Amino acid sequence: MFRIGFGYDVHQLAENRKLILGGIEIPYHKGTLGHSDGDALIHAICDALFGALALRDIGFHFPDTAGEFKDIDSKILLTRTMEIIRQKGWEIGNIDTTICLEQPKLKDYIPLMQTTLAKVLAIEPGQVSIKATTTEKMGFVGTSHGVAVYAVVLLTNT
Repeated sequence: MFRIGFGYDVHQLAENRKLILGGIEIPYHKGTLGHSDGDALIHAICDALFGALALRDIGFHFPDTAGEFKDIDSKILLTRTMEIIRQKGWEIGNIDTTICLEQPKLKDYIPLMQTTLAKVLAIEPGQVSIKATTTEKMGFVGTSHGVAVYAVVLLTNT
């Protein structure tokens, strides 16, 4: 038995913030605004995982009104998400993601993101696809006001 989930997340970019994507810090003069560390890639993956099992979304499970999640490392949220998924009897088949970001270029960071996420999820790096694209200078991503991430997951029943 299979289940497919889709996730999407956006965060504003701002000065004096860290740019965290895929559980790693990427050197850049802007970072993401968020209640947590603002890791839009992990947040989109969490939403896809929850969505595959009709378990609502990341905000339902980890609300931004809860002080315990203020500035939390999103890898912790991903670990907790995966615990919920496994308790329901499911495992990840694969994850496919696309990060939309004008700057900085991410190609050199993608392998570390893959291994970091695979380690957190206890899966193989080859099960985690991360792609990066720009929006050709269009929209809030194209004007470097934010980052958007799309994620799709395939879950298999154990």
